[in-house]
Order: sequence, then structure tokens, then C-alpha cells
Amino acid sequence: MTTPVALALAVGGLIVGVVFGFLIARGRARREERRPTGPTVAELLERLVRSSNNGVVVLNRFGDMVLHNPRAYELGLVKVNQADPRARKAAEQVVETDEPMEIDLSPLEARGRQPEAVLGEVRPLGDGFTVVEAVDHSEAIRLEAVRRDFVANVSHELKTPVGAIALLTEAVLDAAEDTEEVRRFGGKILRESTRLGQLVTELIALSRLQGAERLPDLNVVEVDAVVREALGRTTLSAESAEITITTDAASGLLIEGDRTLMVTALSNLLENAVAYSQPGSPVSISRRLVDGKVEIAVTDRGIGIAEDEQQRVFERFYRADKARSRATGGTGLGLAIVKHVAANHGGSVGLWSRPGTGSTFTLRIPAHIPAEPAAPVKQAPPASRPEKTPERTPRLVATGQESPDHGGNL
Repeated sequence: MTTPVALALAVGGLIVGVVFGFLIARGRARREERRPTGPTVAELLERLVRSSNNGVVVLNRFGDMVLHNPRAYELGLVKVNQADPRARKAAEQVVETDEPMEIDLSPLEARGRQPEAVLGEVRPLGDGFTVVEAVDHSEAIRLEAVRRDFVANVSHELKTPVGAIALLTEAVLDAAEDTEEVRRFGGKILRESTRLGQLVTELIALSRLQGAERLPDLNVVEVDAVVREALGRTTLSAESAEITITTDAASGLLIEGDRTLMVTALSNLLENAVAYSQPGSPVSISRRLVDGKVEIAVTDRGIGIAEDEQQRVFERFYRADKARSRATGGTGLGLAIVKHVAANHGGSVGLWSRPGTGSTFTLRIPAHIPAEPAAPVKQAPPASRPEKTPERTPRLVATGQESPDHGGNL
């Protein structure tokens, strides 16, 4: 082969190599361009595990942790960088049987004493690896306990007036010929049946407030009208107890809510104040606007509530003074209804109390601030016919003054 031919072959091979190299580099660049940017599948899986609301721990065949998330620490599945011994023991059995199993991972100190339950499931992943997933069932257990208590309390509360009515009816039948006895027992039957009817009515109201039933549409409600109607409902019981209810001046305040529910809540607070006050002691209502919320406070000078009972008085059927509540015919649902009415209006109910001094219950409901009316646009009179514009009487806008501070309020 001559030198020119060899040189031509070498040059041709070089050119072919350059072209192939260019094509390969171009193809690689295109593949890089088509490759999606962002996290890999492994990174996404790790994020999924770490963001899970359940505690997740992956163990190897020796019981050592390979992967875990922060929730596992919160639920007690991981302590001091080690998985719970119960989980490790269950993982060993799962590796042997290759079948998932459920275990109880609740804190040992909480078992049988409070509604705190953590249940776990151990599943095989193959090659000796297992995953332990812990779920917090504490809220479900707590709600179930509340439901059982509620059913038991309702049964007990309904049983009392029903049993009394049955016994009194027998007494009426036995004393059918004695007009005075029939009248006396008849009055007691009326009181017990009234109490039974009130209990059923309040149970229905409370179930509506707590349940999924749609509440009435919220409208603009005058606070002063709510106070007047609640006072009207409470007048009879207050007069019977020789108690005078005083109020501050009309406020002109407005809220967005359901008038019937607000009247019910305020009436319950007033009835509660009357029931727990001594004859002749004062009860007062005050209204004011604080930080965009209307505060309606009911203050009494009654027996007061101990500090350790102040949160529990809003529970259903709880009574701070059981003997007094029985005597006044209370159902134990009034303050629970008040709490849920306030919550359904986006507000709250507060309590200040001191034994022997009295109590102040304060409803706090977001205020309705009316929009400022737009100023009328003045039109200039035609240039060809100038006229004197009549003077307009200035419009007086009533401004409500803030009521005095609530006595004993927080």
C-alpha cells in the first residue's frame, strides 16, 4: 500500500471517528435534556415516609433500624435510637412466618387508665426486612369513652323523672278519693313531666349543635334584642327566687348569628346565675365591644365555683353542686349548650369565679361592623341656570359608648 493511500485511509478513519463521536455526544445531550428534573423516586419515597402521620420504622433481620420518621418518636415507637422491644420481637416472628401481624404499642403506663392507644402493624418486606407502622387511635378511644359516658348519663337522667312519674301516678291512683292528695301528687307529676320535657328538648338542641345537621343561616342580630328576650324568659324564675336582674344601657352592638340560639345561650346563663344565687342577691348583664368581639357578661354573687371545677362545668351533665342542681330542677346541659352555641358562632365562653364571691360567664361573639355608606356624589348645577343649592341638614350618627367593665370579668 502506497503512502498516499495509507494517509487517505487514516484521514478517513479520523473523520468517521469524529462524526460518530459527535453523534454519540449529541444523543447523550438529548437524553439529558429529556430526563425530568427534580427528586428521584427514592427521594420521594423517603419524603413520603417522613411526612406520614403514622409512625414508620423499617428494621433489618437483626432488629436494627434502617429507616424511621419523626412521628415514630412522637408515638413512642422509637426511643433512644432503638425501636420498641415489642416491635422488634414482633418483627422476628414476621420474618419467620412471612405473615403480617398486629401489636399493641400503647404506652405501658397509660394502659387501663386513660384513653391513649397506639396500635401497630408489622409487615414483611422480604430479604429479612420488615416495616412497623404505628397508628394513634387515642382520639377514637376517647370519643368512644365520651359516647359511653353520654349514653350512661342520658339513661340515668331520663330514668329519674320517668321513675318519679310512675311512682306519683300510683300514689294518685291510691288516693283517688282524697282530693287534696290528688292535687298535691298531680302538681309533682307536672313538675317531673316538665323537667323531662326540658331534658329532651335540651338533648335535641345539643345534638344539633354537635352533629352534622346544618345550622340556620347567620343573620345580623341586635345584641340588645337578645338581652331583652333572654330577660323575658328568665323573669318568672328570677321573681320566684327574689332576685333582681339589672342590665347596663343599650349598646347598639350587632353580631352575625342566629337569634334563637343566642337567646337560648344567654337564657341558660341567666337561669344558671339565678339557680346558684341566694335570695335577694344581685345578678347583672353587661355588654361591650372588645377587639372586634361583642362581650355579653352575666355576673352573680352566688356560691362560686372552685378552680378545679371551672373547666368541667361546661361538660354535659356535670354539676358543681349536685344537691342544689337537683333542687332547682337543672338538667346539667345548660352550660354545654352555651359552649357549643358560642363555638358555632365563631366565639367562645369564658368563666371567672371564686367560691363565696360569685361568678362571671362571658359570651364572646365576633361583632358585625356595618359598612360605611358611600358619600353621595354632588352634581354641579347647569352653567346656564345657576341655582342656589339648598342647605342639607347634617345627618346625626349615633355612636355607642363602651359599657363599663364587667364586674369580676377576666
